[in-house]
Amino acid sequence: MAQLELRAVNSTLQEAASTKANDAYVIDNPRGSHALACGLNGPVDVTINGSTGYYCAGMNQDASVTVKGSAGPGVAENMMSGTVTIEGDASQYAGATGHGGLLNIKGNASSRCGISMKGIDIVVHGSIGHMSAFMGQKGNLVVLGDAGDALGDSLYEARLFVRGTVKSLGADCVEKEMRPEHLEFLADILAKAGAEAKPEEFKRYGSARTLYNFDIDNADAY
Repeated sequence: MAQLELRAVNSTLQEAASTKANDAYVIDNPRGSHALACGLNGPVDVTINGSTGYYCAGMNQDASVTVKGSAGPGVAENMMSGTVTIEGDASQYAGATGHGGLLNIKGNASSRCGISMKGIDIVVHGSIGHMSAFMGQKGNLVVLGDAGDALGDSLYEARLFVRGTVKSLGADCVEKEMRPEHLEFLADILAKAGAEAKPEEFKRYGSARTLYNFDIDNADAY
């Protein structure tokens, strides 16, 4: 990208993805570009050698995107399927509104990781910031490190698994029983993410389901 403009790079990747040819591309000198490798809707493999700006790999569908660096805000935003791997850290609202696929963050993630997630699987090998999984509707957030304040605030049916400590739980988020099916799920996704952890080391958190419908007695919690 010392020679090609962002629009030319994205157009090339999108065209390759649309042909379903399983092509592979390596991007050098990304220079922190924003919205890099966005809107890919086919089985293309993209490796980015360096860090990226905001909204990298947004709206990803079927593609495999690897960032050999860190990613700015909103990485894999509205992701549908495929795999996005960040070998460094991710900034705020990683995986926001994601509908499916796997977002694999090898470092830490900042605040609001997985906000309004709708089916995506997110694995964070480090820790996450405050308000993560806020209004999480569906999907799984797996954290090998610690979680900040207000984890799972106003949660719906997303499942949260944290190995470390949780600074505080958000409104309507509670610790839940870890059943055999959860241990089986964790073993599978940890293997997919290449994460060295045992399922038995995690605690599960989910919705208490007291805020599904407005109740005047719960007004202070909304």
